[in-house]
Amino acid sequence: MEYDGLLQTFPKGIKLFIGAFVIVLSIGFYTGLLFVSQTSSTDVQGIEENYLGNEEDEEAAVMKFKKSEREMLTIIHTHILSMSFIFFLLGILVWLTKLPKKVKLFLTLEPFFSVVFTFGGIYLLWTGMLWMKYVVIFSGFLMTITFAVATLLVVLELMKKSALKTP
Repeated sequence: MEYDGLLQTFPKGIKLFIGAFVIVLSIGFYTGLLFVSQTSSTDVQGIEENYLGNEEDEEAAVMKFKKSEREMLTIIHTHILSMSFIFFLLGILVWLTKLPKKVKLFLTLEPFFSVVFTFGGIYLLWTGMLWMKYVVIFSGFLMTITFAVATLLVVLELMKKSALKTP
């Protein structure tokens, strides 16, 4: 079965359907990033405070307390499940584009590693491995860049006219 570039050959209605999905998915993804920036900031200190609290800082503008084990397991569980589903669906679309295989492999496998490193890192940070905050930032950044590139490439591919001639 030939799937390379198949996305370009879909009828206009299916392309619009897929495009709408990718746009709404992106809105959800980037809204999640806005939430992260509101709750923990994107620096190492903010990430640490979000999960371990800052009650020892009497000057803190917002008092935060260490998350409970139940809260942590809920965060990890829901994010790993939802993010793996997001990247699975997006990965299918990436494999239907006309891109080099190595690019497709990177764009479709890397997010799964980043999900594990980001949310596994958050859990390990919570248990006291404070250096994991750097892993969380790096993997979260890489996951975001990969998502942005993959969605952009899928949308650009949807806008291309099919090179196939119908008889």
